[in-house]
Amino acid sequence: MRIGPLGVPELLIILLVIMLIFGAKRLPEIGSSLGKGIRTFKSAVTGEDDKEPTGSETTTSSEKDSL
Repeated sequence: MRIGPLGVPELLIILLVIMLIFGAKRLPEIGSSLGKGIRTFKSAVTGEDDKEPTGSETTTSSEKDSL
């Protein structure tokens, strides 16, 4: 299996070097922050907003009148 010019052996070597540099304990932390960064970038490019109003924040006009 090839992903562009890189094959499986090359990807394994790259993963091994990353593990040697950062250590196995920090890899999940790095992956999590990388995922958050990609999600933020994607939402900024597409114009989507992740902050959707929850049920407690949204009130209808009838609920406002009764308050």
